[in-house]
Amino acid sequence: MAPNLRSDDWYSGDDRNAYIHRAWMRRGVPASAFDGRPQIAIANTASDLTPCNAHLTEVAQSVKNGIYEAGGIPLDLPVVSLGETQVRPTAMLWRNMAAMATEEMLRANPIDGVVLLGGCDKTIPALLMAAASVDLPAVVVPGGPMLTGHFRGEALGCGTDVWRLSEEVRAGTLSEEQFLRSESSMIRSKGHCNTMGTASTMALVAEALGTIIPGLAGTPAPDSRLLEAAHLTGRLAVDLVAEDRRPSTFLTKASFHNAIVALAAIGGSTNAVVHLLAIAGRLGIDLTIDDFDRIGADVPLLVNLQPAGRYLMDDLYRAGGFLAVMREVRDLLDPTALTITGRPFVDHLEDARIWDADVITPRAEPLLPAAGITVLRGSLAPGGAIIKPAAASAHLLKHRGRALVFDSIEDFHARIDDPDLDVDADSIMVLRGCGPKGYPGMPEVSNMPLPPKLLEQGVRDMVRICDGRMSGTAYGTVVLHVTPEAAAGGPLAVVRTGDWIVLDVRAGRLDLDVPADELAARTPNAATVDAYAAPRRGWERLYVDHVLQADRGADLDFLVGSSGSKVSRESH
Repeated sequence: MAPNLRSDDWYSGDDRNAYIHRAWMRRGVPASAFDGRPQIAIANTASDLTPCNAHLTEVAQSVKNGIYEAGGIPLDLPVVSLGETQVRPTAMLWRNMAAMATEEMLRANPIDGVVLLGGCDKTIPALLMAAASVDLPAVVVPGGPMLTGHFRGEALGCGTDVWRLSEEVRAGTLSEEQFLRSESSMIRSKGHCNTMGTASTMALVAEALGTIIPGLAGTPAPDSRLLEAAHLTGRLAVDLVAEDRRPSTFLTKASFHNAIVALAAIGGSTNAVVHLLAIAGRLGIDLTIDDFDRIGADVPLLVNLQPAGRYLMDDLYRAGGFLAVMREVRDLLDPTALTITGRPFVDHLEDARIWDADVITPRAEPLLPAAGITVLRGSLAPGGAIIKPAAASAHLLKHRGRALVFDSIEDFHARIDDPDLDVDADSIMVLRGCGPKGYPGMPEVSNMPLPPKLLEQGVRDMVRICDGRMSGTAYGTVVLHVTPEAAAGGPLAVVRTGDWIVLDVRAGRLDLDVPADELAARTPNAATVDAYAAPRRGWERLYVDHVLQADRGADLDFLVGSSGSKVSRESH
């Protein structure tokens, strides 16, 4: 066993404090549990209110078995769980809180290493942020996607088809009765969304970072191979402690380079941008939104999955999985980036193969020749904004239109269905007050539903601009993460209905065609300001007072960086 375990500071010795620490853990546990065996926490985000993670307690048992087999002591550690579909106003409001709480519990307890169990959108990012800041040996087990459900003989993409079918109801081409009948078919099994949404994206991107055993991410939640891999991960966690392989020892700028390549090749969620920026900030790695453009903009899209394509996550797994995708872009990867195994990520690609070239397209015949996240700058987004071209309409990637401005999400809901709304297919819908400070928490509302009067005319996409986010399962020509947000004094706050806006994705531009002196003289109207969040107490107050903008990962300013694992004082 590894000498000088961190947990020895709690358990070794004959003094009163060591006695207390051991005695309170001796509930059927033999004395040998404290003879220098690594104490491995299982940070588990299972919760009935996080449906995508509800099965993680079963996964945790396989992790435990692996830890025991390798000579370690497994310890359940329930941590804050965030269910994207359930919590209001948005799960993003508590990502930083979950990261902070997990970090503090890992530091405060007699733990030598940790296995991180996540699935739903914010859980893997929060766990990795915590692990980076406390810097104990840590490895991720992703919960995996659900199996594909079907309705009227067609496969249903979780999330993506919610947006599609709901728009058909609003357009009058699908009855409410049929829409509601699809509800019981949408979620077929345990696991997270089966589209290339944020949950799937973050699992695959976390593997590209090197924090997951290569080949594991994307394994469907009901697949028995997930439990086998969880067992192996438990064994690996004990080895990590023995070798002192902590996040800071293998996560580098090269790791994030590979994650950005992966994000583009899989057509991943735009939410990965804020999460990767936040994780990098905890590690002290200089990652910016421009790196996503520089590294990922010209990477080909190879994965034919909703919302950018046709298939779903269990199809990706049977077609060869994530490693088969990455083998196709191996020349774009940084070969120096290591993984949790101690070996370079590229070393794990040799045996990967594509078994269905319609799901994973070969490099020579990509779904799109260049599909990475594009960063936009200009007078409407001086700090940057992003767009996902793979989810957008090609004819709208260069567009000039008049703004139709909504001061808040409430204003949007109150007016969007008005048959007299002054809007046409060339209009650009602008929604503000949805950034980290303004909402608060930067919700997934940017993919605004289209006006029914246009849906009835056959319009299915428009340019939309917002300082919030959108679900990774969503699609459309949507400009996101506009920085600075309106509530932080960004120019989005002073856009007026009727202003001309120019979008040019190829040129990386987002401009408000208003003279600079006129723009400088404008002030936000009362409706805009009154809609900004103004919490008086609690986490929301702390969040609004300290949250950074989207281009810095929307972390809290005092959480950036690492505090390590040292605890200097005793409890008794």
